[in-house]
Amino acid sequence: MDPRPRVLGVPLDATTPARLVERVVARAKSSERAVIAYANVHVLNRACADPALRRFLCDADLVYCDGSGVALAARALGTPVGERLTGADFVWPLMQRVAAEQLPVFLLAGEPASIEAAAARLRAEVAGLRIAGAAHGYVALAEEADLIAAINESGAKILFVGMGTPRQERFVARNRDRLEVPVVWVVGALFDFVSGRLRRGPAWMTDNHLEWLARLLVEPRRLAARYLVGNPLFVLRVLRERLRRRS
Repeated sequence: MDPRPRVLGVPLDATTPARLVERVVARAKSSERAVIAYANVHVLNRACADPALRRFLCDADLVYCDGSGVALAARALGTPVGERLTGADFVWPLMQRVAAEQLPVFLLAGEPASIEAAAARLRAEVAGLRIAGAAHGYVALAEEADLIAAINESGAKILFVGMGTPRQERFVARNRDRLEVPVVWVVGALFDFVSGRLRRGPAWMTDNHLEWLARLLVEPRRLAARYLVGNPLFVLRVLRERLRRRS
């Protein structure tokens, strides 16, 4: 049985940003293939109702805690996973390390203008970073073969996939056997933050378990149901899980 701590049935890796970067770099330099994923409240809520997403997370090689809600839930369940790891916090040291190791990356995410802006900013701010390709992933199923071929031909060692849950996870699950990239990493809205299309809240919010509120204030229409309904639902599910474990 997987020894990792679980929250709502999903195994999580207790790690730090530095250790996460080291593991990713090691996999990217080896012949071993790996899928990296994250778990936040929204992802775990979706996984409770989506068996395919739950299976994807359970099969991933590494799943890190991305959000204070999940970290608090793990602690409440008696299986702490350490600090939250938010991509927007560690993307710059990650890219600097990737550049130092001369590992080419492929960015597959977001709207065309957003991913192009993210790629341009990364090239400008991370000396020596090799971006082997950048594309949006919102293509029809009939066009995926061409997209996969372009990714494979790019020679990328790390593929970042940021199309939101569950679309990004379904894309990776559907195509992992065809992708020749050693590391495939789902990253959600990471490149929308890198490009500047989305803004993060002030430090007093992000450092005090209120990043969800900051995001809600930025995108109220899109995120109202996710947070105002999803957060209480997650708390209820965690409380049920806690009672089940105690009994």
